Amino acid sequence: MNIARQVVIEDQTQTIPATMQAAVYRGISDVRLETVPVPAIGPGEILVRVHTCGVCGTDLKKIATGSHSAPRIFGHETSGVVAAVGEKVKKFTPADRVVVFHHIPCRECYYCRHKTFAQCATYKKVGCTAGFEPSGGGFAEYVRVMDWIVDQGTVKIPDNVSFEQACFVEPVNTCMKGIEALRLEPGETVLTIGQGPIGIILSILARRAGATVITSDLYPERLKIAKSLGFEHTIDASQRDTVEAVRSLTAGRGADVVILAVGNNALVRPAMNATRAGGRVLLFAQTQRGEVVIDPAAICVDEKALVGSYSASVDLQQDSVRFVMNREMDLERLVSHRFSLEESPRALELAAHPQPSSMKILIQPGMNWKSQEGTQK
Repeated sequence: MNIARQVVIEDQTQTIPATMQAAVYRGISDVRLETVPVPAIGPGEILVRVHTCGVCGTDLKKIATGSHSAPRIFGHETSGVVAAVGEKVKKFTPADRVVVFHHIPCRECYYCRHKTFAQCATYKKVGCTAGFEPSGGGFAEYVRVMDWIVDQGTVKIPDNVSFEQACFVEPVNTCMKGIEALRLEPGETVLTIGQGPIGIILSILARRAGATVITSDLYPERLKIAKSLGFEHTIDASQRDTVEAVRSLTAGRGADVVILAVGNNALVRPAMNATRAGGRVLLFAQTQRGEVVIDPAAICVDEKALVGSYSASVDLQQDSVRFVMNREMDLERLVSHRFSLEESPRALELAAHPQPSSMKILIQPGMNWKSQEGTQK
């Protein structure tokens, strides 16, 4: 027999149903809205009622390529309200507003000792699930957060911060990790190729580190957003050759650093060509394995360096939380579309095939919540 559970949420008695709606991945480019069981929690775990979950490019690639087995429920940029707590949970109570990381490393293995946290076996275990193989679970009404994530990867949201702003904590962390890997020096010139939400965040963080930033994109609409954020040097890649344009802005040298924030492997060679001798190229969006043509002499003779950065760093967790919660950047400005959970297949389709006007896309199971007052939006 399915028995509904009762917990206190927002000073009201809230019944947790036995089943819920979720966007279930069933195969390549096949995501369906289905009814699934609400996940049960164990000792040390919490159940979060999802309000907002950002759509991330890594989830889109998994859905499009079938790189992961089905069924799964993706979504990992998750903010919401604690609906229930398991035994021994002391840090959180029902009604707490939280954002959750889905990966936390062990901090003890070989890779953790070398600060390569994304290669840690514990880090690769996903600690949040809405059912099936743990895969984030944010594209559902409820998500189960496992004990090590509760202890080290769950963050309370201040009252003056919205769920939308808070859901950017994990992507901001990944961007901070990429900027840290570049070891930027004040006064360096950075070219960011791609001005989607991630490209803009990377640009903001590069400028925060003291760099002069040049932005490039195929869509003039995105460059307008970059300009509104204070980036004066923009390149419309639909009208101009980016490499030539960057050289004209840097006395013919090329940029000190090029950040490739677009997942097109064909852009690796142009990114290297836009970099000065002795400069660095950050590959940030190249998450699909394959082959690219690279001039080895550009690395050896011209002393250019390819730098990779993937996923988040636990060492930057507090920095990313402060950046987001203190509103050092109004991240809600990057949101172009908000979809209810019922509309999630359409949301994922748009995110996979972005239009000039589309930026950050959110799936919001909380869109239909009765209580939408104050900052709880």
